[in-house]
Amino acid sequence: MNDTTLNAPQLSRRNLLKVGLLGTALLGTAGLTATLSGCSASTPANGYLILRSSDLPFLRALIPVMLDGAVSAEQMPQAIDGTLKSLDTSLAHLSPEMLKLTVQLFDVLALPLTRGPLTGVWGSWDNASADDVRNFLARWQNSSLSLLRMGHASLLQLVMMAWYSRQEAWAHCGYPGPPTV
Repeated sequence: MNDTTLNAPQLSRRNLLKVGLLGTALLGTAGLTATLSGCSASTPANGYLILRSSDLPFLRALIPVMLDGAVSAEQMPQAIDGTLKSLDTSLAHLSPEMLKLTVQLFDVLALPLTRGPLTGVWGSWDNASADDVRNFLARWQNSSLSLLRMGHASLLQLVMMAWYSRQEAWAHCGYPGPPTV
């Protein structure tokens, strides 16, 4: 008879506590450092409701990589700006707790102290290549830390929802648009 049990890696209570404490310490340190350095200023960038100036370089590096293949090179600048506006509007409608977590995620990605070790992008996001961003996304998607995998999923959902909520994205996926009433 064949053994059909799955051999999943075992996570002991001790290892679970270590991962939880590490994640808490990492986010706490990043948040405190960002607050003390002025990185997490809550004032939105000019023309935005929620997105801050410190968030924009990362998002401007991330969005073209995520929209690769869905948008032509000529249309990419308009697609980035439109996606940023949609993302900003979506963030403005989040619950305060979800917005706080999203802002913390953006702080971790903007702060050089945490950006380098966690993403592998040691320089500014303005200087990151598309391959650097792809490597960062793959690193987080395949991470052994569930916190990084959740961060990857959150970024993916935020950007994709912001893009596909825009009318110019509908033709690419064959959506004719909402019915006229």
